[in-house]
Amino acid sequence: MKKNKIVVAYSGGLDTSVMVKWLHDKYDAEIITVTGNLGQKDEIENIEQKAIATGASKAYVVNLQKEFIEDYAWKALKGGALYEGEYPLATAVGRPLLAKLMVDIAKKENANIIAHGCTGKGNDQVRFEVGMKTLAPDIDIIAPLREWEFKSREEEILYAQKHNIPTSVNLEKPYSIDENLWGIATECGILEDTEEVPPDDAFQMTVNPKDAPNEAETIKITFEKGIPVKLDGIEMSGQQIVASLNDIGGKHGIGRFDIIENRVVGIKSREVYEAPAAHILHTAHIQLEKLTMDKDTFRYKQNASNTYANLIYDGFWFTPLFEGLTAFFNSIQERVSGDIVLELYKGNLTVLSRTSENSLYSQELATYTEEDAFNHKDAEGFINLLSLPHQVITKHTSKTYGLKSLVD
Repeated sequence: MKKNKIVVAYSGGLDTSVMVKWLHDKYDAEIITVTGNLGQKDEIENIEQKAIATGASKAYVVNLQKEFIEDYAWKALKGGALYEGEYPLATAVGRPLLAKLMVDIAKKENANIIAHGCTGKGNDQVRFEVGMKTLAPDIDIIAPLREWEFKSREEEILYAQKHNIPTSVNLEKPYSIDENLWGIATECGILEDTEEVPPDDAFQMTVNPKDAPNEAETIKITFEKGIPVKLDGIEMSGQQIVASLNDIGGKHGIGRFDIIENRVVGIKSREVYEAPAAHILHTAHIQLEKLTMDKDTFRYKQNASNTYANLIYDGFWFTPLFEGLTAFFNSIQERVSGDIVLELYKGNLTVLSRTSENSLYSQELATYTEEDAFNHKDAEGFINLLSLPHQVITKHTSKTYGLKSLVD
């Protein structure tokens, strides 16, 4: 009988570290770990040696930072993807790229199983498995956290200690942290109590806004067709821009999110996110869109962006609808080029100026000075035509819209 060969999505955190040994023992399997480097810092150092020491026969560590920003994060940025109006989707944007990596290596290694360390009530199990099943329907998937005997993270920590499995998590700081260049997601521990204020040790990338510098900092971001290409006039790669904005924004306490969100599986969860670069870039990008995009396209994009964010959050990256919306966003970004200047100060982000050769703003039409070129007489006919259908409804139906008279 052929021995099982399992490719494990390995982060180096508590769950996946325990999982390597557990899978080896449970399935009598050869374990191959796969780590995609999306810009995480804490767990990536010496991760190959750690995986081998934990029981893996082989460990892949693949640097995907360039692909992550240029092929994934930039799509989310151009699409205005903010889940439930806030979350820049740092974790969710990275999952389809990791799913593709897992499938590619499983095929290369002729593995018959892929395993991941997602929980049975989390979002990432859906994102990984939907992506993997779409890309490789014939490969089996195992999610140990849905079936193993551990009932808490405390039990996992004790198991790791018993089997000398190296892990940085302890009982005093039992957070679950996911990090990449686009942001950090933190949950568990005291954060599960919605009445508790997130403690300082729950934040990795940003300072408390109260402790940020007492002097504001001004930055200029240059976009070309919806993509940031320069910071303060200096041309940079996508990775460099994001890394620099994370440093600058983090120093000023920019990009902190404490959110109650609706998970894919139907429950609500409390998440703490840090995404300085993503927050800065989304803020600048939408301001440039308002300057360069016509009203109808901008309004339509608002609804499309919400759908796009939901698709990313729910794990539907590799789908016809996502592909179609991506093409739409790419098309309407053709005019979104120019400079946005912002001020960063103690957690606040203020737009100072907007400049674009493609600007649709006309000062002659907007001004209230004597240079006003707007024909005010046109307004009467415009209003009559705009309200005409509703005038007809009132005349023919005596509709009152549920309003009672405000006078006796």
